[in-house]
Amino acid sequence: MNSFQLKWIAIITMAIDHIAAVLVAPGSTTWWIMRGIGRLAFPIFVFLLVQGFLHTRSVNKYLLRLAAFALISEVPFDLAFYGKVLEFSHQNIFFTLFLGLLAIYLVNMTEKALAENLILQSFLSGLAVLVLSFLAALLRTDYDYRGVLLIVGFYLFRRNKILMGVALAFVVVILFGSIESIALLSIIPIAFYNGEKGKSMKYFFYIFYPAHLLLLAAIHILI
Repeated sequence: MNSFQLKWIAIITMAIDHIAAVLVAPGSTTWWIMRGIGRLAFPIFVFLLVQGFLHTRSVNKYLLRLAAFALISEVPFDLAFYGKVLEFSHQNIFFTLFLGLLAIYLVNMTEKALAENLILQSFLSGLAVLVLSFLAALLRTDYDYRGVLLIVGFYLFRRNKILMGVALAFVVVILFGSIESIALLSIIPIAFYNGEKGKSMKYFFYIFYPAHLLLLAAIHILI
């Protein structure tokens, strides 16, 4: 399974989740099923983010794209989930992805710069992750500090999918619990990843995310 196919799984399950969150009565059987399906999306996006970091030609441009779409997506996100133009109690997923990418970028730089000093390397890497996780919690980004920790975990265990599964289990079972535990099933498509890119859809998700949220917000207003 290549990156293109994984992205489609993540996009479809995310859309199902958001449709339920915005348009389906909370607590209904349909709502629970759709939200459960939606739990698969985030870990797959995290995996793809780490793969993107490992293969990108410019981390700075990658960070800039995430930051730009975090800002672009905030109004659609708030309209869809809160019915307001701006709502500062919860920020969209691009903020979490940005902070997580920045975290693994700093960890990577520390690994290279302090390869012979594991103690200092571990201290500075841990400090960077701690600060950015705290920032995610402070900003109340989607998946908050737990999302950042999952991104870091997937990066640290990037060569071992079993340990990726352990990191995922820790985050979703210990730190989240409840329905988020269904996210463990996302390790199945991730395990079939073959390292190939597949068809290019570089900007599709960036555009799809705010666009589908605007559409859901419009539908919600109309009905």
